Amino acid sequence: MELKQANKGNVRMRIALHGPSGSGKTYSALQLAFGLSKTQNIAIIDTEASSAELYSHLGSFSVLTIDPPFTPERFITALTACEDHGCDVIIIDSLSHAWEGSGGILEIHGSMPGNSFANWSKVMPRHNALIQRFMHSSAHIICTLRAKQDYIIHERNGRMSPEKVGLKPVQKEGIDYEFTLALELDVHHNAKASKDRTGLFVNQPPFKVSKATGVKIDGWCKESSELSKNIIKVFNTSSSNGHTNH
Repeated sequence: MELKQANKGNVRMRIALHGPSGSGKTYSALQLAFGLSKTQNIAIIDTEASSAELYSHLGSFSVLTIDPPFTPERFITALTACEDHGCDVIIIDSLSHAWEGSGGILEIHGSMPGNSFANWSKVMPRHNALIQRFMHSSAHIICTLRAKQDYIIHERNGRMSPEKVGLKPVQKEGIDYEFTLALELDVHHNAKASKDRTGLFVNQPPFKVSKATGVKIDGWCKESSELSKNIIKVFNTSSSNGHTNH
């Protein structure tokens, strides 16, 4: 147990990107990573049949592919491997597979005999262990999440046309609580914040995620480092003066 000065310079971001198929989740995650990483030692834990390698032209990053079964333990092992490689940004693409993919939590639960309600108490600790593992990672963590899809009808040029929209992320209920920042992406690759503890994107219009977005978030992580030092300096000076006066 250690008591230490509160300092956003110690913060490691936990970012969720969720949206329907084709909304640019992997591309946006990489753009954020390029802006956040100090070492450009970036890894993608890829559950999407090596689709991350389609973006190799964007910059340098490593890929660790996970094939089914998508058990929580396999994600935990992959996270450890990326950390051991010295990665300072790790992308999990996609965390949805740990929930409803082949061998994921829903399938594990569905295959268990006995009382369905009681079985949740047996299987959820495995999922929670994965959440806790990436929450305590030494790296920035970016998770992509598939979204349940629906269609809305828009009128364009006098004609009605359907547009794909994302609804809830495909993961356990309330998964957003685990993240510092959650960005919802639409089919036009526009992002808006559905949760933002940084305050950087609150009430902002939809925007395209770029490397500059990652740099902006990195700046937020750093900005209080100097502030904290100045506060400590002022406090120490005041304490010293007070001691001298006595």
